[in-house]
Amino acid sequence: MSDSMIVLLNGEALFEYDRTKPLAENQRQYLDRMDQKMDEGITLGTEKIVKPDQQQRAQFVAFTLLSAIEQDNDAVIAAMNSYLAVRYPDLKQIKADTDKNNRKVMFDLIFDEEHKNQVKVSFNA
Repeated sequence: MSDSMIVLLNGEALFEYDRTKPLAENQRQYLDRMDQKMDEGITLGTEKIVKPDQQQRAQFVAFTLLSAIEQDNDAVIAAMNSYLAVRYPDLKQIKADTDKNNRKVMFDLIFDEEHKNQVKVSFNA
């Protein structure tokens, strides 16, 4: 288990979740309710999934997290970060990239690589 989980957007670290800080009981109950709701099924893209597996749940929550970031919805950002960090203790990074129109086009859930502080360098051509 990693002590932190990082959310990166276009190479920039936006959020870091510290797993060493325990969740309050009401927050844990909220995560349980999220699981119960997902037990009823989820939609990934255009596909309705009746019994989502762990990978599909992680993708669904990560997509919801990225949508919340786009909408500046701090409450949903916090809940989705907590869910991913607590339910997937080996998850180290969520890497998302946008296209030229700032639409979320791709994200990866990284379980095998710790985030290292990096400096983003832009070159103007």
